[in-house]
Amino acid sequence: MAWPVALGLMLGLVVAAMIMGLPVAFAFFLTNIVGAVIFLGGENGIMSFLRGSMASIANFNLAPVPLFLVMGDILLRSGMAFRAIDAIDRLILRVPGRLSVVAVTGGTVFSALSGSTIATTAMLGQSLLPDMLKRGYHPSMAMGPIMAIGGVDMLIPPSALTVLLATLASSVSREKVSVADLLIAGIIPGLIMSACFLGWIVLRCWMRPDLAPQDEAARTPMTLAERWRPFFVDVVPLSFIFVVVMGSMFLGWASPTDSAALGCLATVALAACYRVLSWKVVFDSLKSTAVVATMIFFIIAASTTFAQILAFSGATDGALAEIAKYEMTPLVAVFVMIAILVVMGCFMDQISMMLLTFPFFMPLANALNMDLVWLGVILLISLQIGLLTPPFGLLLFVMKGVAPPHITMRQVWAAALPYTVIVFGVLMLVVFVPSVATFFASRG
Repeated sequence: MAWPVALGLMLGLVVAAMIMGLPVAFAFFLTNIVGAVIFLGGENGIMSFLRGSMASIANFNLAPVPLFLVMGDILLRSGMAFRAIDAIDRLILRVPGRLSVVAVTGGTVFSALSGSTIATTAMLGQSLLPDMLKRGYHPSMAMGPIMAIGGVDMLIPPSALTVLLATLASSVSREKVSVADLLIAGIIPGLIMSACFLGWIVLRCWMRPDLAPQDEAARTPMTLAERWRPFFVDVVPLSFIFVVVMGSMFLGWASPTDSAALGCLATVALAACYRVLSWKVVFDSLKSTAVVATMIFFIIAASTTFAQILAFSGATDGALAEIAKYEMTPLVAVFVMIAILVVMGCFMDQISMMLLTFPFFMPLANALNMDLVWLGVILLISLQIGLLTPPFGLLLFVMKGVAPPHITMRQVWAAALPYTVIVFGVLMLVVFVPSVATFFASRG
């Protein structure tokens, strides 16, 4: 079978299954079964498919995914995350767009403690959005920062999606993508992004004070002790979790899996110290994590086999040979990858995008001798843009779900637009100044 036919068959089956409403994992499994029968040889192909699926999830590098998710879930269910947001709220006074600044600052702090993008957006949406709208904030100034900072969670470790990206990329690349290096590489771009969000909010609210009226909390006098005590009690101790996770990894004392396990222990220990740890919190967190982690592992098993069948059918080599005719430079190839992910992000979720594109992106990157850590950060930011682009940006729907009923989807889209532009600006910075992403990773 010619490679264009094989490629069209495999991609066509996946897209058709998703259009029919099948979950991502099952869409890929169905395609893999058909591909195994056609390209791997009937019953023997099915057995090979099953063996490949089992081998893909028997991977120790995937262990940080559920551990990072547990950390964030315990912080949410125990109430420690909400206490930290309240403490930051007390600390920030007399700043244009104060509550929007609190959302970005608090979200950045929580991003350094949680592995879930959705959890960050939902938590901030539930805790801050109603109060912001009640105080007269314009919907764009209330919702935009919350959605934007949720995307930053993909970059600032611990990030479950970063671990997933590194694992998927390694499975289809001849070179291993270091999970630890990719986690560390996201720190500087993530902090730059948060700083740009803050600058935009302050500038916009200074120019248009009506977008974010000054609230009573900013006018109420407080002593230094009243302002700073909650910060030292409810925020500073949480930094212990980040130090344990990233410090042990950065210094080379622990692998990503070991660091994630230490982070879970640190989270449980802090919850016990705050006396908010209960069997219900632990059980609910483990149950929630089991559901999400199972879905992720199903997707990984399906995606690895999908890439193997594509390679065996000749579709991957054929497509790469066709691309090689254009003699692309690494920079041109990167822009092609970005364009593909941004367009796909308007219609698909991040995991589906990785599954469909990585079997082609990573061999191309190997052929052009790209720095895979640098490329990994670029792909993460490109995926982040997809979280905020209509019509199917995931965080747009999360925000619509927690927003009051009178908020329209068009208002949600408008709120995300300026922050999407900022994210794209940071993406260009990483593309043209690779050291922004690789500076710490090269020392990790």
